[in-house]
Amino acid sequence: MIEAFSLLFAIALALSLSLKLWLGARHIRHIARHRAAVPAAFQDSITQEQHQLAADYTIAKTKLGLLGAWIDTAVIAALTFGGGLQWLALRSMEWFAQPLLSGLALIAAVTVISGAISLPLTLYGTFGIESRYGFNKTTLRLFIADQLKGILLGSAIGLPLVALILWLMDISGPLWWLWVWLVWSGFQLLMVALFPTFIAPLFNKFKPLEDEELKGRIESLLSRAGFKSQGVFVMDGSRRSSHGNAYFTGFGSAKRIVFFDTLLSQLSHAEIEAVLAHELGHFKRRHIVKRIAWTFALSLALLWLLGQLLHAPWFYIGLGVTVPSTAMALILFFTAIPAFTFPLTPLSSRMSRAHEFEADDFASEQTQATDLISALVKLYRDNASTLTPDPIHSTFYDSHPPAALRIQHLKGNQA
Repeated sequence: MIEAFSLLFAIALALSLSLKLWLGARHIRHIARHRAAVPAAFQDSITQEQHQLAADYTIAKTKLGLLGAWIDTAVIAALTFGGGLQWLALRSMEWFAQPLLSGLALIAAVTVISGAISLPLTLYGTFGIESRYGFNKTTLRLFIADQLKGILLGSAIGLPLVALILWLMDISGPLWWLWVWLVWSGFQLLMVALFPTFIAPLFNKFKPLEDEELKGRIESLLSRAGFKSQGVFVMDGSRRSSHGNAYFTGFGSAKRIVFFDTLLSQLSHAEIEAVLAHELGHFKRRHIVKRIAWTFALSLALLWLLGQLLHAPWFYIGLGVTVPSTAMALILFFTAIPAFTFPLTPLSSRMSRAHEFEADDFASEQTQATDLISALVKLYRDNASTLTPDPIHSTFYDSHPPAALRIQHLKGNQA
């Protein structure tokens, strides 16, 4: 059983990496092959130079992603078959005799090592690719400050949560996974509630929308859609990037509408209203609730599965560990499971793309479809989004429909 599981995991890890490399290579070749000509649907709004910039930018990001896939796979192999987790577990037990503390130390060590390994790619992505193509506005000082804030916040929130989970796993008996799921689900909901007012302001500045004309349009849209919010805010996204975005955050009447300042500078009032109507569509079509329910159901299933593996010696030994513990079970499970579930990624992507079409339909009902079309074209152009993704790569990964299909769908709503 041990040898069979080791072989099964090795095959899953190799196939997962091979699939990522194949998809990335297809994407790069497809974009390069269509780099020379702007698709007919966009020839009046996007220049050939802008189209080629988007192609080069996407290819650069894809190549970096492929390098990241190689590194991630190598790290997983080193931690499991290479004995990395076994060594860290022994060191943790030397440092702390108390199992809960040694488990926390083990999880913290793995987190720090993984973060340190991924840091060079993050730096290159930010100060290499994003800077080369004119998007990065982050200074090294701001980058370091963000990293330190993230570490401190993660430690302050994450360590107590992990300690509680490990404690529940040890004292709750066979149904520990249900108690952990309840705690995890409650924590997720709490973070959604706290994020707008306590967490996000640690990283960005938010101020109420001052444009009275735009505010009037937005209030009228919210009234038509029967949507209540705590307010409309502008975020200083331009401190870090020239990419534009908008989002909703929070629960119930405490929901906030947030626009990046970059988005407001890119679009007209009518286009901003159409983008907001699209985001409203996600709420009115209950996409947020459906995604939360799906996430909770999936986490319950995964924790139940972990419950079946917690006391199975072959699970630990098959992944290179001879010192089982609750902390080690968590690490091994969430290290190994992505290799087995990665081929299922298209299912999640398909659901997300269907939601995007539904949100576009709602926006077309509340505003002019032509305004959303022109807004999307500007965002594709200004964010250097490729207009010619590889179809299979897009089907597998993309949470949003390809530009051409989305525009075609919206034009159908004009009829």
